[in-house]
Amino acid sequence: MKVLLRSDVDGLGRTGDIVEVARGYARNFLVPQGLAVGANAGIAAQAETMQRKREMKSVAERADAEVVAGRIAGLVLHISAKASDEGRLFGSVGPAEVVDALAAQAGLETDRSHVLGDTVKDVGLHEFTVQLHPEVAVPVGVEVEASD
Repeated sequence: MKVLLRSDVDGLGRTGDIVEVARGYARNFLVPQGLAVGANAGIAAQAETMQRKREMKSVAERADAEVVAGRIAGLVLHISAKASDEGRLFGSVGPAEVVDALAAQAGLETDRSHVLGDTVKDVGLHEFTVQLHPEVAVPVGVEVEASD
């Protein structure tokens, strides 16, 4: 059965796409949830309109992401954690701590799934990447310091 997606559906498609799905999936999940409508002969024009709207929104979001990227480019966040005398952390510093530091030190609220990088287990300067948009990523330095 062909349906027109009214919103993005993971693993299936994006808003405005006409996709082929199992009849039961469409009838029992997609249509009742408001995620899709049945595709008929006149739906192609509506699909085109939805795709154009999606593209304009994506361009605007990318422009906003580039502005934020310019603001945080070259930023070094300072995070203190308990560490041994040799500089090994008793815990670790990962994306969750970087998100908290971004909010506190740069005023940027983001999801931790948008912060890419390996978990840090020692003191020093490390690099994480903040994915602001699918096409905009900015590296951020993280200085991990030993706390008292």
